[in-house]
Amino acid sequence: MNINRLALIFVFLLGIFIGVAGGGAAGGVAGYLVSRQTVAEVSATVSALKSQPVTTSAVSPTQPTTGSATVPETAVVSLSDAMVEAVKRVAPAVVTVTVESSTGRGSGSGVIIRDDGYIITNNHVVDGGQRYFVLFADGTRRQARLVGTDSLNDIAVLKVDGEVPGVAQIGDSAALQPGETVLAIGSPLGNFRNTVTAGVVSALNRSVPGSGMEGLIQTDAAINSGNSGGPLINLKGEVVGINTMVVRNDFGFGSSAPVEGLGFAVPSSIFANVADQIIATGQVRYPFLGITYLMIDGEVAAQYNLPVQNGAFISSGLSGQLAVLPNTAAAQAGLREGDIITAVNGQRLDANTSLRQLLLQYRPGDTVELTILRDGKEQNVKVTLGERPSDLR
Repeated sequence: MNINRLALIFVFLLGIFIGVAGGGAAGGVAGYLVSRQTVAEVSATVSALKSQPVTTSAVSPTQPTTGSATVPETAVVSLSDAMVEAVKRVAPAVVTVTVESSTGRGSGSGVIIRDDGYIITNNHVVDGGQRYFVLFADGTRRQARLVGTDSLNDIAVLKVDGEVPGVAQIGDSAALQPGETVLAIGSPLGNFRNTVTAGVVSALNRSVPGSGMEGLIQTDAAINSGNSGGPLINLKGEVVGINTMVVRNDFGFGSSAPVEGLGFAVPSSIFANVADQIIATGQVRYPFLGITYLMIDGEVAAQYNLPVQNGAFISSGLSGQLAVLPNTAAAQAGLREGDIITAVNGQRLDANTSLRQLLLQYRPGDTVELTILRDGKEQNVKVTLGERPSDLR
């Protein structure tokens, strides 16, 4: 049957009660609920999905057929099966990255994003390298060249020549929800290639103090040394993040308590744009406001007695830097310390959307309208974006 005629609705089912004579048994199954299809049709659909190659796009929902007066039958496909199929779609595109330098050898992970051989990994994986190799899932090895890097978002792009065993699809990280199941794939310790770990989206739009990074996906899927640069995928088998770091006890938070399940990934809303620029030009040109700011949450709002719970608070804070750098776009537009940026061209900053994410949609020289709060009053300010200096992280 034509699977493009099926409507697949993902729903988690928990705590299914199964009654039996003489007693009962309680069980839990999380899975997909496929409505308005017969059990035979669902079985055919699952078989068809399993046969699809990794480069096949997801099935598009269509309206169910009409004309039947019977109650729709349903069938459940387990969460475990969904995870297996998601891994099958992306696993051939996951690689181990080996980096050789004058000081030794290191390794990380990566994922093939184009059929002409472009691979995304982390900047810190390739940093300082002189020669680069990728090991495919089937065990074959090939030399790669470095196309370009972006230290700000910890992204790098490599390229290999010739055919590749698979290409991963990039998903929409903006559609993620806390609690959603995600999978991390990579080569922990450089030896255990295509290791899969499972977890959930713990939070979105995270900033990690001291890293200079923001807008990150937080996950409790196990990420170990060597996983860096590997994909974080959703249950459609789409790459929604690039695993970049894990917080451990020695990270500098001043706590001796055991730390587990604090992994972070660069979302596709950031890395896709960065990779496109690197592939096109070999570098990333960032728009630049020229401000020092804090992303506002409940704690920051309480600490500084701010009137809003979301936004970018222009403040030198404890950095020792100027809040508004002279001769920059912000200074020319008249932005001041204490201003709160709440929107860019009408797009609001919120718990899931950082200032950097919004600015990455634009290029140096673009003019944007910032919505700001100043002295409790909202106003709009037009700013012509500059270009971020290369010596700034």
